Formats: sequence, structure tokens, C-alpha cells
Amino acid sequence: MELIKTLLDFLLHLDRFLDMWANEYGVLLYAILFLIVFTETGLIVMPLLPGDSLLFAAGALAARDTNDLSVAVIIPLLIVAALLGDNVNYFVGKTLGNKIKMRERILFFKREYITETEQFYAKYGGQTVIIARFIPIVRTIAPFVAGAGSMEYGRYIRFCIIGAIVWVVSITLLGYFFGNFPIVQKNFELVVFGIIGLSIMPMVVAFAKKKLQNRQK
Repeated sequence: MELIKTLLDFLLHLDRFLDMWANEYGVLLYAILFLIVFTETGLIVMPLLPGDSLLFAAGALAARDTNDLSVAVIIPLLIVAALLGDNVNYFVGKTLGNKIKMRERILFFKREYITETEQFYAKYGGQTVIIARFIPIVRTIAPFVAGAGSMEYGRYIRFCIIGAIVWVVSITLLGYFFGNFPIVQKNFELVVFGIIGLSIMPMVVAFAKKKLQNRQK
């Protein structure tokens, strides 16, 4: 419970934490940002770390004159962090995929998850990898399942690179240009909830559709 409270406090006040770390650690904050993005995308057991809101807050911080952070460094650095995380996740999935298929589940992964995701990839193609990048939790699970399923690496990595670039660039620049508006700074918690709400909306809609289809059967 204490861990959840700490994580929630960090998520809702990311701007204050990053500002404090920038003053305390200076350019070492680059390494902290890199590790957070890498961990969220690369470690399947850490899907609850902030992704979208972190990029937004980092962009807003880089726009201020009170620190030495540069958006021209943050963007390529976090693109690399996201790609490295995804690749680790993909190959862990590749390694464990057959074991999951032979068992009913490993950790919270069921065999049916891989089957359903393979069908989803077959229906919507590699664009699924790009879309998943913008959805919390899903962006952590998707590379693992892609590796555990039948998506070949050459096809996966093309869409993975596009997704990482679009995700990091769009949200970081959004924070860079709009994050320091007084109304945003005073209501950062609401902005975080708004970002999370928009991010999970596709997941909520898909869940509602599935429930509706099940009722109609």
C-alpha cells in the first residue's frame, strides 16, 4: 500500500520531482529519465511506471531557463531508451514464448493471451505495435507478446522504431510547448489524469465492445 501511495504521488507531481532532481543532479537527470523509460518498456513486471506523463513533464522542464536540460538531447535519448526496452522485452518473450504455449500460464501471462494477440496482429498488422506505444501497460506487454507469438523480428522492429519516434517526439514536444502555461502548471494533476484518460480510452472502448459482443451471443 505504501509503495502504491509513493508511486501515485510521483505520478501526480512529476513536474515537481523532475524539477527537484534537475536542481539536485543536473545533467544526471538524463540518466534517470533514460532508466525510467527503459524500465517501463523493457521490464514486463514494471508496467505501471509513468510513460506519457513523464515525457510531457520532461519536455516542459527542458523549456525552462532554470536548468541545463535540452529537448534536443532528451528526445533522441528517450527514443533509444524505448527501443532498447522494447528489444529486451521482445527477446524475453521470444525465449519464454514456447514455455507459455506448453503451460497454461507463466506469471500473469496465459497461453490464450498469445493466441488472441497473434490474431489481433494478423487482423490489424504491424500498426498495432505503433498504436500500443500510446497505451499504458499495453506498451509494456505488447513487445513481450510479439516476441512470444509469431511476429518475426524484421517486421516488428520497423514498426517499433516508428512507434518509438512518434511517441517520444509528439508527447515531449507537447510538454515543451504547452507544459509551462500557468494553467497547466497550476493543474498538473488534472493534466496527468487527462493524459492517462486519453491513453487508456482505446483499451476501454475495446473492452466495452468485447463485453457487448459477448452479451449478444
